[in-house]
Parts: sequence; C-alpha cells; structure tokens
Amino acid sequence: MEQQKLPNATLILVFGIISIVTCCCYGLGLIFGIVAIVMAGKATKVYMANPEIYTGYQNVKTGKILSIIGIILSAIYLVYVIYLFSTLGMEGIMNMNEELMKEYGM
Repeated sequence: MEQQKLPNATLILVFGIISIVTCCCYGLGLIFGIVAIVMAGKATKVYMANPEIYTGYQNVKTGKILSIIGIILSAIYLVYVIYLFSTLGMEGIMNMNEELMKEYGM
C-alpha cells in the first residue's frame, strides 16, 4: 500500500513559522498560531486513526510547536502594548517614537 501525505501538514508548518514571524504585528501571530493548532489537532486525529497510511507527521508536530511559541510571543507583545497604552497613552507613545527617530537620524 502506498503512503499518502498527511493533509495540511506543510500548511501547518508554514502557519507555525508565520505565527513567529508576525508575533509583533498586533495579534496577527495569534491568528496564525491558533489556526495552525486547530489544524494540527485535526491532522493528529487523522494520523492516529491510521498511522501506517500517512507520512508527514513530523511537519505537524513541528508546526504545532512553532505555533505554540508564536502564540506565547504574540501574547507577551500584546500585554506589553496594552501596558504602554495604559501607562503612557497614545501621546506618550508618539513622543517616544519621535525621540527614537531623532536619535537614530531617520
């Protein structure tokens, strides 16, 4: 019997990577991470039903780990942004950005 590639295994891995890359994009990493974890759960159920039929389970496991890391980093960044807005306000953040721009000559 010929083995089939596990459905969405590569997509789960790609979404896991994207969730880490976009962790500082105000919640975009959370979206990709959560979608990847949901898809990984479904793929794991399919694989566990007939493990001898499918290949690519390693991509699913790696994508799930990367998604968890992306979700954690995104959550930390969102908490930081909320903290900045609650303590400095929008005007304070704009002043901080202007000072950084002057300092680095942009």
